[in-house]
Amino acid sequence: MECATFAGKNGGQFGNLHAKPTAIMFRIICLWLCAISAIWAATPAEIEKTIDGLLARMTLQEKLGQMSQNAMTGLSSELKEEIRRGRWGSLFNGGTLAEKAEAQQLARSGKPGIPLIFGQDVIHGYKIIVPIPLGQAASWNPELIRQAARMAAREAAADGIHWTFAPMMDIARDPRWGRIAESLGEDPYLAGELAMAMVRGFQGESLSAPDSIAACAKHYVGYGAAEAGRDYNSTWIPETVLRNIYLEPFRMARESGVATFMSAFNSLNGIPASGNEFTLREVLRREWGFDGFVVSDYTSIPEMIQHGFAANPKDAARKGIESGVDMEMVSTSYYDSGPALVASKQLDPKLIDQSVRNILRVKLRLGLFEDRPVPPPPPDAEARSVAQRLAAESLVLLKNEGNILPLTAKSGRVAVIGPMADSPDNQVGTWAMNAAGNVVTPLAALRERLGADRVVWIPGLRDTRDRTRSGFETALQAARSADVSLLFLGEDASLSGEAASRAYLDLPGAQEDLVDEVAKAGTPMVVVFLAGRPLTFHSVSEKARAVLWAWHPGTMGGAAIADALLGTISPSGKLPVSFPRTLGQVPIYYNHLNTGRPPGDDKYTSKYLDVPVTPEYPFGYGLSYTKFTYANPKLSAAQVKLGGSFTFSAEVSNTGGRDADEIAQLYVRDLVASEARPVRELKGFRRLHLKAGETQTVEFTVKTGELAFYKGARRVTEPGTFQAWIGPDSTAGVQVQFEIVP
Repeated sequence: MECATFAGKNGGQFGNLHAKPTAIMFRIICLWLCAISAIWAATPAEIEKTIDGLLARMTLQEKLGQMSQNAMTGLSSELKEEIRRGRWGSLFNGGTLAEKAEAQQLARSGKPGIPLIFGQDVIHGYKIIVPIPLGQAASWNPELIRQAARMAAREAAADGIHWTFAPMMDIARDPRWGRIAESLGEDPYLAGELAMAMVRGFQGESLSAPDSIAACAKHYVGYGAAEAGRDYNSTWIPETVLRNIYLEPFRMARESGVATFMSAFNSLNGIPASGNEFTLREVLRREWGFDGFVVSDYTSIPEMIQHGFAANPKDAARKGIESGVDMEMVSTSYYDSGPALVASKQLDPKLIDQSVRNILRVKLRLGLFEDRPVPPPPPDAEARSVAQRLAAESLVLLKNEGNILPLTAKSGRVAVIGPMADSPDNQVGTWAMNAAGNVVTPLAALRERLGADRVVWIPGLRDTRDRTRSGFETALQAARSADVSLLFLGEDASLSGEAASRAYLDLPGAQEDLVDEVAKAGTPMVVVFLAGRPLTFHSVSEKARAVLWAWHPGTMGGAAIADALLGTISPSGKLPVSFPRTLGQVPIYYNHLNTGRPPGDDKYTSKYLDVPVTPEYPFGYGLSYTKFTYANPKLSAAQVKLGGSFTFSAEVSNTGGRDADEIAQLYVRDLVASEARPVRELKGFRRLHLKAGETQTVEFTVKTGELAFYKGARRVTEPGTFQAWIGPDSTAGVQVQFEIVP
């Protein structure tokens, strides 16, 4: 092919980085068309035939090299030599564009001549950072989330990256776990829908497109159920719960065509996830037919020794390969022990070929064997626009007493107080290592919109963990001089994410004391929280007139927050996770079983003596600057045959005075089944835009198969009586009842 030949003469995958601009543009166009046309022309059979040829000429050590991944901290002479001889199949989280280009050229020109796949933790944006995944989930907007992932993929691909370790779809019911920030919440349906949107965004229309990157479904599986919320810890999940709750988002991601999976750190029912043949081979490969590759999490193969599951690195390598982990991240157990395992007949070499085949298949689908060009990044303004829209839709209004929000011109002078009002690094949240800067903070946005003369700024504390009170007096004076106090509180970015579990969920440092001090001014208080997890803040909420939950909202979060506070937009986010009243309620989640003695007025029921059993704020909850009502529920039929479908509709009315968005939610309950079923399960949602005074009919069509559940490995739909609700959250709504009949 002529353009492939042209590309090869000019630096392989990345071309000549010093050519004239016109030549570079011509080359990019040529390479782009070449890479796309080449891979589109390849059928699955042709790809497998190509893999057969590659495997036939590879040595065992070269195959084990393909099964090895290392961090890229630079391009030393030692690493160059390793790349030439096929020591690594993948490098990640480092290297300049020029270094990646040189490394790729070395890989393709060396022995065995197989290209590298460059990975990166592109978790919630790349250069322009969007809200943390838990914040994105609060938007309940799959299309906008897809756009954000597409933007991140374009930015990452422009830096020579082919693969991201996202999305994370671990179901998280315990906010003590720091990585809840990276999750999509507590519900398998919502998490699955949003994970599929991210996969579509990262991977685009075709993996071979130069601006697409391979997605990775992680952490497989059950990691979000870590015991006591401690990261890396044990999980104990019965198969029924595993399949109905924790596996479900992964199954949906598989259906969306996700290219890779990542095995988790945790043990699952006593078996480490990276050595779990049941989840990796039985479920993922045999049941779901997955044909991409599985990468271990960082050193999780040798960590099976600490788990007490493997005796030594050699044993860990054998168990990892036999269980179905194709590529080992960072640790070298496979490469070091593989030859001896094969020579001693402790490991079938066909398993190594199978893993290498899975890796090569993804590399071929990505077009890495062609001269895959580096695309231009998206325009900065375009990326910032998507980031601001997603930040805006992720904001959740939890309280608005007396409609103090939005602020108006009559609101007068504003005191901005608190450590999170002007903290760019903490605003972008965990896993934002490539952030480009120019973060718009709430303070900057408020000054721009209101004018510096109307805004007085006092941090009060150095950061969220500060316990000193030296700034309290000036904060109190600022509140007294203002007509309204805006307090920006929460968690530093370092307090959520990996290895950031917390034993307490209250505000860290002296933040509650700061609230108490500012409250002495008598000035109305509005509290904005920037945090990576649900917190317990009941006493703060009691003192505040309004509470806005902003998560860690990313690069443009300050602009979105200012727009919400000033009424340019109305908050429309809904909680993707239940907020506990107190730590003692954890774990708390909406789709629980009813028990034989559900909470009630009688003494001997399932409840607490000292707090209500209900959450502080339930799953799906979120207020608006207007009021929505639900009425006139209708069902297409009171009885539905197995294999059929029903349509459930309701009228949603905006009875307030502002145009706004509402997220209508569909919940279903199976009243009697062969196994106890949850009190409610989310089965659908719609974002509606209603003008003031407008009524719309929202309609959901549900097939009976969508009400199926797992009994062991068997997915069944049972006849019986069901209840359904359409409403604003998991505790409210208009209700109907229907039957599924044989």
